[in-house]
Amino acid sequence: MQAGLMNTYHAPVQRRGAVAWVLCAGLVAFYLLIYYTSVLDAPARRIGLSDKWTLYGVLYTLAMVVGGAIFLRRHGNSRYQRVRTITVVAVQVVLAFALPIVMKVFGREEYYFSYFWPLKIEYFYPSVILHQPFLIVLYSFLGSLVAFPLLGYFLGKRFYCSWICGCGGLANTAGDSFRHLSDKSPAAWRFEKVSIYSVLAVAVITTVLVGLNWAVGKEHPAFASFAFGVQKWYGLVVGGFFSGVLGVGLYPLMGTRVWCRFACPMAAVLGLVQKFGRFRITVKKDMCISCGNCSTYCEMGIDVRAYAMANADVKRASCVGCGMCAHVCPRGVLKLENKKAARANAGQPIRVYAVDP
Repeated sequence: MQAGLMNTYHAPVQRRGAVAWVLCAGLVAFYLLIYYTSVLDAPARRIGLSDKWTLYGVLYTLAMVVGGAIFLRRHGNSRYQRVRTITVVAVQVVLAFALPIVMKVFGREEYYFSYFWPLKIEYFYPSVILHQPFLIVLYSFLGSLVAFPLLGYFLGKRFYCSWICGCGGLANTAGDSFRHLSDKSPAAWRFEKVSIYSVLAVAVITTVLVGLNWAVGKEHPAFASFAFGVQKWYGLVVGGFFSGVLGVGLYPLMGTRVWCRFACPMAAVLGLVQKFGRFRITVKKDMCISCGNCSTYCEMGIDVRAYAMANADVKRASCVGCGMCAHVCPRGVLKLENKKAARANAGQPIRVYAVDP
């Protein structure tokens, strides 16, 4: 039996008990202070840091390092989980924390090399592009528009969402103890299909408006005011409230991938590519014993058991390929693969059930 399966709901913090609500309130309060106030700037400077964002980067990276070590202690018997966890933590430490600081030390604009448009929407803003060297701009555009769609087609969105992205990295390390709290209901699935693509549409519209404003805003003050307003509210609502306050603050109540599942525009883009790509979770026919471990441990709210019982490969846009469903399966029924769809599964209906704790 894999570590953790027998005590998933025993700790109050892991079953939405009073401790979980207190932790949730603390996380929400912290993110509100970080995103919408400057009260943490002074404490950051007192310990030798430049501002609250550097403090946040230190805490975020430390949480991933410590959480990654705990995760490997529990699930390090899987080679896939070892390599994946070490990789995503290393990317955070080097590309999303150390390198931006080094750039600031040498008088350059900081740049987070592990984030791309539309997740980091400002990287396509003219005001940002014009302050970055040509090679960094080229890196950003080729990564966002060429490399990522190709990698998503062949490898699935897991190459980014579970191996590179810091949002997913925090979820799979410091937040791993809460992955079973994701909502598996059909209603949640219906909602996510509307919400995530709505945010993607808003991200695209905001990018276009900001670009147009840079080109013609001086001649059209009313349009410039409108475009600046859209840009500001996107940052406050999507960039701050959804990704931070709710995305991390709701870990103890709704699981660790609330942002990734319901609002991340990058996940929406890669999910669309994945639907037509080669990545899938294959199922060994007539081997599932319906234990429900796979569905319980799916952080994206996918009822994997329903697919396994129907002998159908799992090919959902929301799947981030974390591999935990395969890891906790007691019979080795599930396998992450990059292959063309089997004809036997084409068009096969899947009935989805909610998973009871």
